[in-house]
Amino acid sequence: MTQPARSAPSSVQFLIKDAPYYQEINDEITLYTAAYDARIPMMLKGPTGCGKTRFVEHMAWQLGLPLITISCHEDMTASDLIGRYLLDENGTYWQDGPLTTAARIGAICYLDEVVEARQDTTVAIHSLTDYRRTLSLDKKGELLSAHPDFQLVISYNPGYQTLMKDLKTSTKQRFAALEFGYPDQETEVAIVCHETGVEKDMATRLISVAHHARNLVGHGLSEGISTRLLVYTGHLIVKGIPAIAACQMALVRPLSDDKDIRETLEATVAGCF
Repeated sequence: MTQPARSAPSSVQFLIKDAPYYQEINDEITLYTAAYDARIPMMLKGPTGCGKTRFVEHMAWQLGLPLITISCHEDMTASDLIGRYLLDENGTYWQDGPLTTAARIGAICYLDEVVEARQDTTVAIHSLTDYRRTLSLDKKGELLSAHPDFQLVISYNPGYQTLMKDLKTSTKQRFAALEFGYPDQETEVAIVCHETGVEKDMATRLISVAHHARNLVGHGLSEGISTRLLVYTGHLIVKGIPAIAACQMALVRPLSDDKDIRETLEATVAGCF
């Protein structure tokens, strides 16, 4: 027995109540706002831990919109995004997926690290990213027109691109794009101080370690120390962990298992502290 379709959840549960701290770097707030006003889907490109997710959260809060975030992975199917029939004691019922829910309630739907998803899965978003703004629920026999407030946002790290893990050109050209990088020193110091409560001198020393490590990208490191890892380190220091030990925990050991690289990073830490 098939039950009637269940109503979409309230958008209130997806609203961000408190303003997420975000330090603008390069007019990205103005640019994104214009893209949202035109309902243009957005692509955010940048290295791990540089603030892409925080930026989306900040924009959802600033625009007063619900935010539904989906962490993409290689086993994710189109049904995981769109929805499927489920079974309970009363029979079968349709359960919207997060993408469908966002389209119904007028949320920002954020697909984080979209290149991790299979290409046949990401094709499912195509009809939502052009003039149609529709989503075909084939199993349910419904053509869903997206809410006027709906917007699709995807992100990925170009440094992880391979021939096997990249977006199709037909997908890329459905989005406008913003590129993110690590902030300049002054901005990054302000972020670390705000997020952790460490003194400015301590934040400056941590960022000096990060800058040295980022210079090793392509010379033993695939990616440098992220702003996120600097924040983790600051939190450890505030909790009473000595600076060098905190750097070992949060900056050196997570970054590489290569003995020579770790020794180089350890020497950099020792030099900065």
